[in-house]
This record gives sequence, C-alpha cells and structure tokens, in this order.
Amino acid sequence: MRSEFKQLPGPSFELGGSHRSQFCIGGLSIEVDGDGCADVSLVPPLEPFRSEAVASDIQIHVEWVARLEPMPGRRVFDSGTTWRLYECESGFQFDFNAPLFGVPPYKRLLVDRRFRRATLQMSEASLAAGGFAADPLGYPLDELLIMHRLTQEKAIELHSCGIVRPDGTGNLFVGHSGAGKSTTTRFWTEREDVEVLSDDRIIVRRDEGGVLETPRNAIGAARQPEVLRPRDRSASPTGRLPQDDRTELQMPRSARSDNPKVRNHKSKYKMRMYGTPWHGEAMYASPNSAPLGRIFVLEHGRGNAITPLSPSQAVAELFARSFVPFHRHEYVESALEFLQEVVDSVPVFRYEFEPDRRAVETIINFHD
Repeated sequence: MRSEFKQLPGPSFELGGSHRSQFCIGGLSIEVDGDGCADVSLVPPLEPFRSEAVASDIQIHVEWVARLEPMPGRRVFDSGTTWRLYECESGFQFDFNAPLFGVPPYKRLLVDRRFRRATLQMSEASLAAGGFAADPLGYPLDELLIMHRLTQEKAIELHSCGIVRPDGTGNLFVGHSGAGKSTTTRFWTEREDVEVLSDDRIIVRRDEGGVLETPRNAIGAARQPEVLRPRDRSASPTGRLPQDDRTELQMPRSARSDNPKVRNHKSKYKMRMYGTPWHGEAMYASPNSAPLGRIFVLEHGRGNAITPLSPSQAVAELFARSFVPFHRHEYVESALEFLQEVVDSVPVFRYEFEPDRRAVETIINFHD
C-alpha cells in the first residue's frame, strides 16, 4: 500500500523555542513551543484544557517559513474542504487550506508515525495574503492530532455526550448527528445538578488506576472544574464546525459481528470518559473526566425502550459512531480491539426514546 503514495521527505523535529504552553485532552498532555507568544497561544476552546508542567505525550514545535508549496502526487486522505493528509518516509504530513489564504497551504503539520513529535510550519506568505493572523493550534488541527494519537493508545473518541450524576454515575449517550445528544444534555441539566463532560465528543480510555473515585470532588485531574465555554467559531479561519469536515463512512468488514476479534470475553480494565473541547449544539466542553458506568446508543423511537446489546452488537454500534482514521487498516483493527475491551467492561444498551423529559426519568429509574 505504501508504494502507491508519493513519498515525501521525512519530517525533521526541533524543539527549543523560547515560549511554551501545555494542555491536556483525553488523558494526553500536549506541549507546544515556539519563538513568539502568539506561536504557543491557545485558542479559546483550548483554554479550559490548559495544564501545568507535566511530562508531555505530544511535543509540537512551531516555526515560520516564507511559503508552503502544494504537494503533488496521490494523497492518503482529502477532507474535501480544509485539510489533506500525505504519507512521508518517516511520518505524516497534514496540509491545511482555507479560501481566505489562497491555494497554497497556510500551515503544515509534520508528525512522526507514533504521533509523539511534530513540527508545525506556518506560511508567512499565505497569512499575509489573508490579512490577519491564524491560530497555529486552531481547529481542526487539534482534533486531528489527538484522534490520530489515540490510535497508539488504549482509547477512542466517540460521537457522544457524557453525563455524570451527583452520585457519581457516569452515563455515556452515543449517537450520530441528530440522534438527540444535545437534547439529552439539556433535559439532564434541567433535571439535576449533573457534570456535562461534552455534548458531542467524548474520549474513552482505560482507567489505569482501576479504582473508581468519589464523584464531584474527585472528577477530573488535579484541577477544579472550569466554566463550560462554547466553541469560538473564530478559532477556525473558515468559521466551520466539526461536522463540516466529516463524511459518512461505511463500516468496514472488520467491524462485523462475524469477525473473530468481535468476541465475548471479560476485560480486567475499568473505563473512564473524558470531556473534549469539541462540543455540539448545547455547547458543553469540560476538561474533566469520570468513571464510565453505562453506555446508551441513542435512537429516536416511540416510547422509551432500553434494550441490552450483545458484545458483537455493541462493538458494531460504537464503531459506527467513533472517530477513527480509516486510512490505515491497523488503526481500524486497534479501534475494534479496544471497543471489545470497552463492551466487556461496561454494559451497553440501545435506547429508543422520545425527546422529552420522561426520557431522563427512564434512565434514572433504570436498573440493569
């Protein structure tokens, strides 16, 4: 497969800028360094996720170049709008475009194959032509980098909202766009004092500690809950939202229930869910995390019916609502294996509901 793509020069990685910043998303610490304050500034959606100095999982060096030329040859992936992905000899290259800045890329991310070290190149020519400064870490770069790094972890990003009740019960409501995630979030916040980790994007990963913490005061890492803030559209030069760059992808054959990887066994790991900066219509985005107790796959229906899913059904349903880089089969296989761990650790249900307050009462009164 690799020989089908145009081989580009391998990325070089240099650290040592005089300015630094750090933020954490989904249990990953990202460190950014550059020669100017603006190079390492966090866009408004990332500010609540700013963290103290800890060992970084991903290092990004920001540098300025005179101009970035478009790359010829076959691409690994093209979003059709704001970004393209190429394969290099020793890593990957993400090119980011916007009509405002002309045809050439206005920024380029060069990253190694394990998504640990990266160089972010900013084009002086493109940004001068656009007439204003672009945020180096602006969306979709932040989500693309995290989503690809999760392929190296026991973790996955799901199209879902995470609700933590005052008693510490962590419920994850998974659904496609329009399935009712933001509506569910609104009903829960009207019903009781819940912690909303996100109303659209949740990262699930192993809870390596293996011990469920006391809720509310123990939710999250070593920081207090932030004010939940809406995404600032100005964080992207195009003003687009996350779903604008998404295309519906057919589930690969490897996700079918007849795949031997989708089998029933018990996992020894507990799971934890993390808030992300990438919110939905309800505009909730929290840097906190919480133990994951139950997962509900949302579907509109008549009445409020909760049906348990078999492990193979649950894996297929969750995979169809996950954010996985489909351009490499090993990323897909890794996602399926981890989802098997998730469904072996956490009960998964299909929830056919009517969008009113009774839907919340049904969950509250439900005992699996």
